[in-house]
Amino acid sequence: MSPSSKNSFGTRETLQVDGKGYEIFRLSVLEKKGVGHAGKLPFSLRVLLENLLRQEDDRFVHSKDIEALASWDPNAATQKEISFMPARVLLQDFTGVPCVVDLAAMREAVRNLGGDPKKVNPLLPAELVIDHSVQVDKFGSDMAFAFNADLEFHRNVERYAFLRWGQKAFDNFKVVPPDTGIVHQVNLEYLARVVFDATVDGKTLAFPDSLVGTDSHTTMINGLGVFGWGVGGIEAEAAMLGQPLSLLIPEVVGFKLHGRLPEGATATDLVLIVTEMLRKKGVVGKFVEFYGTGLSSLSLPDRATIANMAPEYGATMGFFPVDAETLAYLRFTGRDTARVRLVEEYTKAQGIFRTDATPDPIYTDKLELDLASVEPTLAGPKRPQDRVPLRQSKASFEKSLEGTAQKHVAVKNNGDKFELSNGSVVIAAITSCTNTSNPSLMLGAGLIAKKAVERGLHSKPWVKTSLAPGSKVVTDYLEAAGLGKYLNELGFQLVGYGCTTCIGNSGPLEEHIGAAIKDNSLVAVSVLSGNRNFEGRIHPLVRANYLASPPLVVAYALAGRMDFDMATESLGNDKSGKPVFLRDIWPSPQEIE
Repeated sequence: MSPSSKNSFGTRETLQVDGKGYEIFRLSVLEKKGVGHAGKLPFSLRVLLENLLRQEDDRFVHSKDIEALASWDPNAATQKEISFMPARVLLQDFTGVPCVVDLAAMREAVRNLGGDPKKVNPLLPAELVIDHSVQVDKFGSDMAFAFNADLEFHRNVERYAFLRWGQKAFDNFKVVPPDTGIVHQVNLEYLARVVFDATVDGKTLAFPDSLVGTDSHTTMINGLGVFGWGVGGIEAEAAMLGQPLSLLIPEVVGFKLHGRLPEGATATDLVLIVTEMLRKKGVVGKFVEFYGTGLSSLSLPDRATIANMAPEYGATMGFFPVDAETLAYLRFTGRDTARVRLVEEYTKAQGIFRTDATPDPIYTDKLELDLASVEPTLAGPKRPQDRVPLRQSKASFEKSLEGTAQKHVAVKNNGDKFELSNGSVVIAAITSCTNTSNPSLMLGAGLIAKKAVERGLHSKPWVKTSLAPGSKVVTDYLEAAGLGKYLNELGFQLVGYGCTTCIGNSGPLEEHIGAAIKDNSLVAVSVLSGNRNFEGRIHPLVRANYLASPPLVVAYALAGRMDFDMATESLGNDKSGKPVFLRDIWPSPQEIE
């Protein structure tokens, strides 16, 4: 952060919140002085405009930059380059470790030159979450979590020891230890401030929370109204050292939502439809901003699910403005009351708080979706934008196999005898911050498991099942709801708190299953609640990969096949011999609530 803005437009004012004064750079002053139309801008650009006002230094940010953004014309292409200085930097262990190594190297260089190495520290708050290293080596056992965590520490002991040293050595640097959660879910539930406050030149400033992160799905935090996106390690490190990011004033595509999700549809189904629509539209290098009355029917976790997949639909951000649901989520996740009050008062004072009565901002382009049209959906077998309605999933998969010889291979494994063929689901993983951050989805999975177990159903013996949530909060509420034991009975025991299967850390398949697939060139399938499904990403032996909601992951573990019609084929027979269909065990919204 610049120590002091030039304040060329006289926007610096004091905001009183519960008797405490905060200096802010008030956006409405610009319009009063005839500079631009901040009140009509997309909310995301209003946040960016505040950043320019606060950072104006005539070095990186000039008054003409402020004028250009305040006067943004959605119908005119611009090549105007501006600077953006985030409030903080978010790191994960794979891409974050090199940043810490460079800081350590700089300290060594300063010491060799006779200086004080302790003066080398991140200039912005930097927070690193260790989540990319745990692998699903053991599953289907109550000992899986402990086993996988122990193996993770053995594999990464030097890296973890180095990060532990870094946390103690550097100011402005925090580390969330391994086996705690996934970086984006930890950011959503704990780290994000929404409105930052900091002391500069002896005065307390309030300003929008913003960040860059060394992971593409940093955009998940856009669901909380926090401005930011994923960048490379060099850009993140530059920000840590006080250098702003350069970007062209972006185009902003408005995505209008109205109505409500129908019974049976989930946030996962919604985000896969949004991804398909935005891929067709073409939003690479653009901001996407969601607006309309439909936002009020979406929970904060639903919004985070949509924002998370901005890389998959190609946008720089998938931004949701702050509103009453944001405040409710901050309270629900235990944020300090004073923080919630500051968020509310600041965003309302700055015109960056939305309600259903808020006039629509101006946008470069627009899309619209009636939430009532959303239906149960998968995406696959190779790309997240290749949406397949659940009702067409069997036919779609069979079409993808055209020209592939069908084979049936007898396999013996752990005392079980079964056949594998093209379409056998060998991995069913409840994984990834995209969906495990969403209580409705996770409780839905637990309820399906409960009903399945009560009806006498079992996961198929060839399916590698796993539960890897992005936060310990998930296992806490599953246990509190009495649902954890049912997931366990279907083989969905906790395997770790980390990215696991979603980033390819699915671990080995059982030896005889892997050999059958490899020796017979079978088209094996994975079904996961993740965000990417490119061939070979999930497991080198699994060629077809489908993204699905956590409840559908459980359903496919029960079915064991992708060439399966969830509407007409039974998942098995209950204890009295009566067939059980997915509709019989699918939970209602009332049950989930």
